[in-house]
Amino acid sequence: MRDPSSLRPLRLLVIVPSWVGDAVMATPTFRLLRDTLKGSFIGALVRPGIDQLLAGLDVFDEVHVASSGGVMGPKHAAAKVRHRRYDTALLLTNSFSSALITRLAGIPNRIGYERDARGLLLSHKLDAPKRPDGSWAPVSAVRYYDTLARTFLAPDADIAPGCMELASTPEQSAASADILARAGVTDSTRFAILNPGGNDQAKRWPPDRFIEAGKHLAQRHMLRILVNGSPGERDLVTTIARGCDGVSLTDLAITLGSLKGIVARAGVMLTNDTGPRHIAAAFGVPLVSLFGPTDHRWTIIPTRDGAPEELLLADPTLPERELANDHPERCSIDRISTCDVIAALDRVLSHPRP
Repeated sequence: MRDPSSLRPLRLLVIVPSWVGDAVMATPTFRLLRDTLKGSFIGALVRPGIDQLLAGLDVFDEVHVASSGGVMGPKHAAAKVRHRRYDTALLLTNSFSSALITRLAGIPNRIGYERDARGLLLSHKLDAPKRPDGSWAPVSAVRYYDTLARTFLAPDADIAPGCMELASTPEQSAASADILARAGVTDSTRFAILNPGGNDQAKRWPPDRFIEAGKHLAQRHMLRILVNGSPGERDLVTTIARGCDGVSLTDLAITLGSLKGIVARAGVMLTNDTGPRHIAAAFGVPLVSLFGPTDHRWTIIPTRDGAPEELLLADPTLPERELANDHPERCSIDRISTCDVIAALDRVLSHPRP
């Protein structure tokens, strides 16, 4: 393998992670690249929807939107960027298809972790962290991306990873304001966001407990309750919103772009391990985050001063050598009690906001 530390990219393409949370956890790396590669042209390749999430940030010179799904997906994605003549690609994704895209696009320097049998498609590859038994080590994605980028930036540079960051465009901010107005939220209204969904049913705390937590926030802290979820989670969101006299954001046609401005104004978020948690952290919103049979160490995130996060684990006694993912019963999310969640909400809300 060629030494990536000798690379000096003039035109860099960043392959951005596809999941919302992972894309937000990559933002400290985006900032590191922007601040370090002064004078370089930096583009990004993102899946549809992630462009809305990253809109407003000043870290990329251009953003290409393409889906790599299906047999022809990599070929079509490669065609989107080939004419831009990038000399280097940084693959923050682990997939074979993302490496194939950069190869088909004719990008000579392709840097990524050697995973998913894609080693031959990479010109510069890094071993992903593993545990003694050969399984993947539970390393925070923020650190995982940062380590990869530093292989050609100067691995020993005294540049600490920054906090996650997001921003909104004027159009997104206007859409956020419109949704809040329709939700009955004025400039003086204090509100909390409940985020009860998740792409895996096992990651979802029970709806009746979200309702109890919402009632507590409304009665004890005088907060308006907004409940967020994807269109596929509409029934779940509606049930919880009705149960705690809240408002369903799903019914107000919220998008990923408009969600940012709404989250940025929240007083607190109660959430499962899912993408909006990372959006809230990027805006410095206090968090109570619930983890069942997914190991929290994959998604340890830096938080801003005055923006505390309380992690509640289904089994906080699980030995460090074990992964929560391997113990679905022991780490069942319904082992997290309503009382513990309410106490955590009270603690984070006791911190003064900057």
